[in-house]
Amino acid sequence: MSLFITDECINCDVCEPECPNKAIYQGPEIYEINPDLCTECKGHYDEPQCQIVCPVACIDPDPNVVETDEQLLDKYKRIWSKE
Repeated sequence: MSLFITDECINCDVCEPECPNKAIYQGPEIYEINPDLCTECKGHYDEPQCQIVCPVACIDPDPNVVETDEQLLDKYKRIWSKE
């Protein structure tokens, strides 16, 4: 599933540059994650890099965007085939 950033975000700017798919962006109030680009770093890393660097642990799985590992890898392939 895609990840999302909760209201506990402190806008520290560390997650955005860690995302290999450029899925993280500054929203009106806090950082947000585009679920169409989030692959939980599948295809790049073993763990989501944004979750590793987040100092307040405010990045969780998005219950509204449930995807299997296979679907996330397919999304990764679609994203990177356009590059």
